[in-house]
Amino acid sequence: MRTTSHFAKAFVRPLRSSSVHFSALLRQTLAAVVAITFIFAPIGGAAFPIATEARPMPGAEASSAASNGCALNSARGQIQHVIYLQFDNVHFTRDNPNVPSDLEQMPNLLNFITGNGVLMTNHHTPLKSHTADDIITSETGVYPDKHGMPISNSFDWFSATGIPSFTSSFQYWTDIVNPGDPNFFMITPAGKNAPAPWVTWTRAGCNVGAVSIANLELENVRGDVTTVFGAGSPEAMEAAANSTLAAADFEGIAIHCAAGNQLCSSANNGKPDVLPNEPGSYTGFNALFGHKNVAPQISPAGPLLDLDGNPVTNNRGNPGFPGFGGISAAQTLSYVAAMAENGVPIIYSYISDAHDNHTPATFPGNLYGPAICKTDPEQGALGSGDPCYEAQLAAYNEAFGKFFARLAKDGINHQNTLFVITADEGDHFVGGPPTPATCDGVTVTCSYDKLGEIDANMTGLMATEENITAPFDIQFDMVPVFYVNGNPPVGDPLARSFERAAANLTAVSPITGNTDKLTEALADPVELKLLHMVTGDPQRTPTFVMFGDPDYFHSTGAPNCNSPCVVENSGFAWNHGGIDKEIVTTFLGLVGPGIVTKGVDDSVWSDHVDIRPTMLVLTGLRDDYQDDGRALVEEFSPWALPKGLTQGNGRFGSEFIELARAYKQINAPNGDLGQTSLRISTRALASGSPGSDSEYIHVENAISNITTARDTLAAEMLQLLQDAEFNGKQIPPGRAELLTFQAQILLDLTHLLDNAR
Repeated sequence: MRTTSHFAKAFVRPLRSSSVHFSALLRQTLAAVVAITFIFAPIGGAAFPIATEARPMPGAEASSAASNGCALNSARGQIQHVIYLQFDNVHFTRDNPNVPSDLEQMPNLLNFITGNGVLMTNHHTPLKSHTADDIITSETGVYPDKHGMPISNSFDWFSATGIPSFTSSFQYWTDIVNPGDPNFFMITPAGKNAPAPWVTWTRAGCNVGAVSIANLELENVRGDVTTVFGAGSPEAMEAAANSTLAAADFEGIAIHCAAGNQLCSSANNGKPDVLPNEPGSYTGFNALFGHKNVAPQISPAGPLLDLDGNPVTNNRGNPGFPGFGGISAAQTLSYVAAMAENGVPIIYSYISDAHDNHTPATFPGNLYGPAICKTDPEQGALGSGDPCYEAQLAAYNEAFGKFFARLAKDGINHQNTLFVITADEGDHFVGGPPTPATCDGVTVTCSYDKLGEIDANMTGLMATEENITAPFDIQFDMVPVFYVNGNPPVGDPLARSFERAAANLTAVSPITGNTDKLTEALADPVELKLLHMVTGDPQRTPTFVMFGDPDYFHSTGAPNCNSPCVVENSGFAWNHGGIDKEIVTTFLGLVGPGIVTKGVDDSVWSDHVDIRPTMLVLTGLRDDYQDDGRALVEEFSPWALPKGLTQGNGRFGSEFIELARAYKQINAPNGDLGQTSLRISTRALASGSPGSDSEYIHVENAISNITTARDTLAAEMLQLLQDAEFNGKQIPPGRAELLTFQAQILLDLTHLLDNAR
């Protein structure tokens, strides 16, 4: 357990000699937290400067061999390409101790990372831990309160009358939620369209490819096609007449071009790349949208083939984008290689998971997946060691072998390319033990008698167990997000009745027969703000979030349990969204010039916002907005460090590392402060009764003041970190030590509040 600092002990010592009531301790702790906000007042320093264009860092040398006019400014000028690969739910750790993990069964990828760079295994997601949120956080380098998608892969928004309505989180970057909520999906705290992650690269003269990655390309053909190509255009008419064909033609693939680049010219059906609120404006840039427009430019000799030699098609056999849900490694990596070979040096891409059966029955010839996988639409879920799961991993491994060989033949390798490889999140397997118990999936395959998430009817459970019958909606998920009709404010009796009820819910597991407590943690908007989960659109702020038992998936249904409120669903067996370690912990692979060859490293705590500043420091660029992350300089070669991180001996100073690590623990949602405050919030929301909520009020006030103190301190810490990373300024002597000490005080006070039970 963390040692309490002398400063914090001064506040609690008088309380230990006497029996102090819980609320009195809370009041005194709250007073200490309020006091610390004044201690943390920033000392000098202007706000982080906002650039009007992407520019190199001070002292960076331009690459003489930049691809296609792409002016990267890496140390020694070696980085000419950036290839970003993000898996969906692919694991480095084992889900079954006898069965090699996903990455262990992809040695062509794993060995490439560990033999040429570093695989960071103490890497984390934001909250909620879900595909859209996690990918967008990785792309932008900011937490979801600054990009707008903390609740994903869908969320509700409240109408003016307080009625919640559902929408998907997967939208193109400039899409609007709804006429009833006319805000951008991607929204800043000030209500503007969030800065787009491709802009820094295109302003530096680099074309940027996007392959199935969240929200960088068209996601919904009916609305997005009209927005980009115009009402009455041939593309819009195709979308109206045949949405399946239009999805293959226009969804999921895009190239955002540098200004004036011929790849996105009007002759190639390039369209204006419109970003209405981009800092410094964004005009004169075009983009290609969709396989139909991109493929002729990156595969001019004929139809684009996947790495196995098959035409890239959807599951109806239409040439074009295969679809977001099941895009395989062979398909994604073919797009990436073709883009890199044809004038696109920066590429963001997504690869689907390997533990769902991606072999749809409608696809002719079973080319979509290994022949061993059944074409049974009911067999969606696969357990570790299942022969189909193993076959899909083998196919992924083969694809990576072909991918790296093809790139090497093109002269694209770890000596001139920065490879960034990660997974959006981990997930939790829901099922019983395998048969036989000793199966390893390699010599002996595994089967499962009990397999599948437990579906729970939240409407029926709330009514039956807690007599809650007021209307509400939830995001259907392992982590149900509650939107109570009327949009009651924080502390409202109606909201409080729901929160207390959610804390008490139980269910009998059809897998184990045990009675499970369904709630692991609770957060209302006060705690959600600390966790960076409150956006610039107040209409999408939920009533509260219930972080649930990972075996369960919640939806709404009948307001009773006359039909079972809890049933097993064999179609899905991998849950995510919650706070469980196996879900929020993932991996980050870094390979390329400036990255040391370390193999596996679990010593550095990081999360998704750290990916972007790490990429930018290595490539010598900077954003026109402030990232929330810090560069992972522990994995850099000394010669690749920017000026502000070096001392006379050429090695980075301990001040930066000390400050960066303290910053992460108070600011990251899954850091120490976030985890501790969430425990405090859970007890507060579960406490009290109608007419008696004093302890809840004390704790909510304390959390609010902790957030204020944290924000003030984190802002100063981040300013110093980014000055060192991007402005060539060393951290003043002793400043890191003082700020780290202040961060520890804040953590100690939060721990005291957590222990005051």
